[in-house]
Amino acid sequence: MSITREYRRVNGHAIKAPYFDISCKYCGGYNIIKYGTFRGRQRFWCKDCKRKFADNDALPNMKTPIDQVGTAIGMYYEGQSLNSICRLLTQIYHSYPSDSTVYRWIAKFTKQAVNEARDYKLDVGNVWVADETVLDIDGKNVWFWDIIDAKTRFLLASRISRSRTIKDAALLMNEARRRAGKSPKTILTDKLAAYLDGIELVFGAATKHIRSKPFTIENNTNLIERFHGTLKDRTKVMRGLKDTKSARLITEGWLLHYNYLRPHEALKGKTPAEVAGVKYPYRNWQEVVAKREVITPAKVSATSTIIIPELTQRPERVIVRKKLGKLHRHREKPVPTLVAMRC
Repeated sequence: MSITREYRRVNGHAIKAPYFDISCKYCGGYNIIKYGTFRGRQRFWCKDCKRKFADNDALPNMKTPIDQVGTAIGMYYEGQSLNSICRLLTQIYHSYPSDSTVYRWIAKFTKQAVNEARDYKLDVGNVWVADETVLDIDGKNVWFWDIIDAKTRFLLASRISRSRTIKDAALLMNEARRRAGKSPKTILTDKLAAYLDGIELVFGAATKHIRSKPFTIENNTNLIERFHGTLKDRTKVMRGLKDTKSARLITEGWLLHYNYLRPHEALKGKTPAEVAGVKYPYRNWQEVVAKREVITPAKVSATSTIIIPELTQRPERVIVRKKLGKLHRHREKPVPTLVAMRC
């Protein structure tokens, strides 16, 4: 895709050459040329890293555009099944990914996002709420433990276990304390006996433990009801998982989605991370997938960043050719060439 621009004149003649306001998907360089088409898609060749790539708004080594991949991951963590996601991508984008392909996207970018969000410092409150729910995975009951901060709605820890013991409760509390960087003044739980010793084991007598079933704590009823609704959303996501390892990965991804990417009406449209003082660099799964903007010809407009050609002199060269069994020397004169510069 050539773009009409003004070029400098050399010896009274304008030098015209197409150039592109795009970057290489691999190295980010701008020293690229057209490299033919494949199935109607323009391809390019990067002279810097010696790789070719297609103009399809996709990441390197991927065929599906970034926005579609990000949309699929967001839909999954909002409770849509893999089959439903595939149907919607087909209807909206005329894309035909398989269930396994969508799940590979989810696993790949969930790991990436979780690793980048591990060590943010949080500003959370002093009242936490803990609860657990059961789900059938591969024919066996698995317990999901969660503990949330009442002030920011930040989900401090989420854990999977095969049992409901004191050790399981203590591990949940330990992870919440590590993530928050402090101990709470009050923890609200149901009447599960494991919480009683687990909380005392981790926090000691400094943390007050309030047990109630059903939850009747004043000013916290709405929070608990909404929290249970949130747990049901996560339960939808977990259906169909075949092993605990996959469930742990998706649990971490759902926790990240809930804390960093999902706005809450009770928080006036902010995410729990924003209320907790975390400046997470991504606003949605599309940005997590992209990590940096990939500029392609489809995104070029009149307001795009302009690349101005700069004229340089190519040095004189001596070319040796073989003709009719004899060597002929040809001296090539220096000519001006174009070097792309960003302004």
